[in-house]
Amino acid sequence: MGVVNVTPDSFSEAGRFREPAAAIAHARSLIADGADMLDIGGESTRPGADPVGVEEELARVLPVIEAIRGENGVSISIDTMKPQVARAAIAAGASMWNDVTALGYSPESLPLAAELGCDVVLMHMQGEPRSMQADPRYEDVAGEVAEALAARAEAAMAAGVRREAIWLDPGIGFGKHMTRHNLPLLAGLDRLVGLGFPVLLGVSRKSFISALDGGERGPRERLGGSLAGALAGAAAGVAAVRVHDVRETVQALNVWRAITDRGIAGP
Repeated sequence: MGVVNVTPDSFSEAGRFREPAAAIAHARSLIADGADMLDIGGESTRPGADPVGVEEELARVLPVIEAIRGENGVSISIDTMKPQVARAAIAAGASMWNDVTALGYSPESLPLAAELGCDVVLMHMQGEPRSMQADPRYEDVAGEVAEALAARAEAAMAAGVRREAIWLDPGIGFGKHMTRHNLPLLAGLDRLVGLGFPVLLGVSRKSFISALDGGERGPRERLGGSLAGALAGAAAGVAAVRVHDVRETVQALNVWRAITDRGIAGP
């Protein structure tokens, strides 16, 4: 899953694709690099991020979705917590709703997800974007995240969302301490995979990588750590990885598959 942030304040892209034309060109580049899915977002959820109004968010994401829908068979995910944005994005051609609040932002979210019939990604986050990194606490982070997401999946199914439409995301970096929480959560991904839902993993360019590497690496200098996280996810059995560097991640996964298949994999 390639990331397309149509925002002025993305932690990773710093507004490089805030204009629709630039975002569309970037999306097409990610498709050419081998993305199977694109995750398009119009509101930053980095720590401390300010909220964005519905109309502004729609103005950012809809032109991109409309321009690339149907291109090369790539599927489109809308990265939003707002049901109004999700409804419009699905109508415009998206087929997945990726929600950092696990459909908990609005009372309308769960019934709307059932109505839309699209795939949904339920992500774990302790707190909310502006304050989530203030003082996150867990006794058993992998177990607590798995338990919380299982509960959200049950709530979604109770609201009418099909089980086969539900994906889970552990929310690396969302209400988790850089290393005390993110690392054991990554080490315990098998507990989340074991719930039986496809798992989407997003570790690409996240700050914990820099924390393990001297603390001074900017987002675009974290490729090595991003690839290591993606391969750890693949080894644990996640269904997809959400990444900024698609071409490099595809290459890493192809080599990993060839090794794990003992050289039997094709070219």
